[in-house]
Amino acid sequence: MSLWLSLNFSDICGKAAFMFEIIQVLLIIVAAIIFIFLFWAGIVSFKENEFRASSRFFILSFISPIPYLMISLFSFPYQFELELVLLAITIFLPLIFFLPISRNTAYQQTNPATRIDERDTMFSRNELKSGTEAFEEYYRNNPDKKAADDVFRSKVGLLKPGSSQYNPFQFASANASFETIEALRNKVNGPVNPDQVKVEPERITNYIRQWSKKLGALDCGISGLKDYHLYSVGGRAERRNKPVVNSHKYALAFTVEMDKTMMDSAPSGSIVMESGQQYLESGKIALQVASFIRNLGYEARANIDGNYEVVCPLVARDAGLGEIGRMGLLMTPKLGPRVRISVVTTDLPLLIDQPLYNYSMIDFCGKCKKCADACPSKAISFNEKEEIDGVKRWQINQESCFTLWCQLGTDCGRCISVCPYSHPDNLLHNLVRSGLKNSSLFRAVALRMDDYFYGRKPPSAPLPGWLDIKTKE
Repeated sequence: MSLWLSLNFSDICGKAAFMFEIIQVLLIIVAAIIFIFLFWAGIVSFKENEFRASSRFFILSFISPIPYLMISLFSFPYQFELELVLLAITIFLPLIFFLPISRNTAYQQTNPATRIDERDTMFSRNELKSGTEAFEEYYRNNPDKKAADDVFRSKVGLLKPGSSQYNPFQFASANASFETIEALRNKVNGPVNPDQVKVEPERITNYIRQWSKKLGALDCGISGLKDYHLYSVGGRAERRNKPVVNSHKYALAFTVEMDKTMMDSAPSGSIVMESGQQYLESGKIALQVASFIRNLGYEARANIDGNYEVVCPLVARDAGLGEIGRMGLLMTPKLGPRVRISVVTTDLPLLIDQPLYNYSMIDFCGKCKKCADACPSKAISFNEKEEIDGVKRWQINQESCFTLWCQLGTDCGRCISVCPYSHPDNLLHNLVRSGLKNSSLFRAVALRMDDYFYGRKPPSAPLPGWLDIKTKE
């Protein structure tokens, strides 16, 4: 019996020693994985010109593996127990952060109770000229807006010499884009081919979706055209004071990407260059798709910069392309607010996409407030959503925002550039986006991580070198 016990004890000790060695090897492997991941993240950040983030990733890549190496290479009391605890924590923490927990599957979007009057938007108010009948009529009907509008009119104005970000080359480039859009404004509608081509909704939907991406769209979504998608009354140029009447059944929304490098320099001239360029690019897609649909024998109208009948972010949200965030812009899952939108309304039979109902984005926006912190005009609210016109939402101070634009000469863009969702669409940031979608705990941690690596109020990046051009003396 004693011999059997002795052999059994030896066997147990041998297995324990073997297990001890396995755990030590696993800890060394984990240390290597942590080092490789963080060092790779540093390289990715360096390529993104995020030098603060890259330096911190590189430092952490050397520091973080140390506890794993120390605990596995040196002997001390309760070593095995501590190794097990460390290994268990390392395995289970990622599971806690990435498993689909704390989702709000009952989340529903809220819709405006009434249509928006385009005449109340800042671009419409900016078109009003003192002394004209339109000017007198608008402020007679809206006396509460006169004082705030006098302030933005006292500034230099968008794309004007003397504004704080004025650069003749950058502003001339932006103007070139907007002038091209202006030249296309009367192309939003046109004659419909009387010989209608019969289509299958599924096939034509897929055709347009794929073709629009070939034309340069980041994404394409389709919604039924809702009454609240439409402005109540037009406010720009020849559409001013005319009721918006549109009986189309469907609305296609297209997004295009705004270049991250150009956005990071906001609010310099690079942002208004990029805005103008992507308004043009999204507009070209809408114009081509609308023309294509009319050639098939169905009504279609493009909605492009300066000639919208619809509120594009609402259409895009209902078409499943994103949610409306704290800054009042469409937040897309891939690029956050770093997109521009165009829309085509039509009677062409199409398949409708479902809204995302992405509670995780709204929840993160509620926690983050980074755009509000970084907004130079303090136009973005720090508060929770408020009920405005029967809808619970965030409301920016559009007068403060536009007044700053008129001082800068550009459309600012700081809120877009600092948004954690605006990081590039690559593996590193998509891993974070996956965690944001799945776990409320991860969303809380990810915000702290973003602040640590990129800064709570990150400074504007230097202009890309090729943009730093001066006039000849």
